[in-house]
Amino acid sequence: MIRNLKTLLIIVLSFCSANLFAADSVNGAEDCSGSGGLNYICGLDVPEDLVIIPGTDWVVAGAYSEESTTGLYLVDAVSKNVTELYSPQAGRNRLNRNLYGACPDAPDLNNFQTHGLGIQINVSSDERYNLYVVSHGGREAIEVFELDASSDMPQITWVGCVLMPEGLDANDVSAMRDGTILATVLMHPGFSFEDLLSGMPTGSVYKWVPGSSGFIKLEGSELPGNNGIQVSEDETEIFIAASGLSAIVTLSNSNPSRVLRRTRTMAFAPDNVVYDSNGYLLTAGMRDDEATCAGTGAPPVSNCPRGSIASYIHPETMQDRVILDTVATPDFTGATMAIIPGGKEVWIGSFRSPRIAYQLLDRFE
Repeated sequence: MIRNLKTLLIIVLSFCSANLFAADSVNGAEDCSGSGGLNYICGLDVPEDLVIIPGTDWVVAGAYSEESTTGLYLVDAVSKNVTELYSPQAGRNRLNRNLYGACPDAPDLNNFQTHGLGIQINVSSDERYNLYVVSHGGREAIEVFELDASSDMPQITWVGCVLMPEGLDANDVSAMRDGTILATVLMHPGFSFEDLLSGMPTGSVYKWVPGSSGFIKLEGSELPGNNGIQVSEDETEIFIAASGLSAIVTLSNSNPSRVLRRTRTMAFAPDNVVYDSNGYLLTAGMRDDEATCAGTGAPPVSNCPRGSIASYIHPETMQDRVILDTVATPDFTGATMAIIPGGKEVWIGSFRSPRIAYQLLDRFE
């Protein structure tokens, strides 16, 4: 299915095994001791994306494992404790039919795989947020939740969904303050990985405006592998991780065919992209040129762990600086994104490992 293209793309780019996506066991006992210069937070089901609830020590983590019945986790950034946030035992449902009238019902938690995440302030309260979640499994959609952070433990309520166009799987999601949703599609039907790697535009951005019937394609937003997405703080620009370019590209929100600027070609294919608390962009991915994988040849071969790289990017100059660069370790691979909860640690999500990796932040000026 198209939702696995992200995994396969990174495999192709990294010359890893064709079965790299198969996650480590999340049901058995885990060895959560550190390795490769990383510490770990365990007890999750493949946290491909992470978002910080602003002004709190809470982090929301997705569950990219097809075997999980927990859609979202809540992680305490101080204690590192993990609890279920949205599952058969946690959270509630209240469909907002005025906004999401075309949404059939709440997601089926027996067939619910969460991918990209996006968070936006809810205009009703400074302590309420809208959480947007890419979902696979029972349906391809953007699920919408309300997060209430006014109490000691944040509470979540599912309020609706916007279905993806037939045959398309979303990859990541970002939203605007008026509720407009932007979602990326990595690769449209009919394109190949050879097309993507050659620099041919294979994916695009899709937009849904409240009150409209469904997503429409943003013409001009096509890039080689539209992956992570982040709307700029003033909502005039869109930052997109173009995996086929190993770069973050900035498009005009009003005229997406206009490329405003981009980063250099980096040493990894950036996956997700988010803002940090200082207004920088953060991104991460697996090392392309991994010495421990030398001589393994083209896929499929054997499972080949790769080091993780995370960088911050100045959104105006697009200059980047590496803030995390680790050696390969079989305990953690498949890096997808970076956040800095509390400003002291870099946390890394993964499309493969059932854990969050973290390391003390290498401070920069």
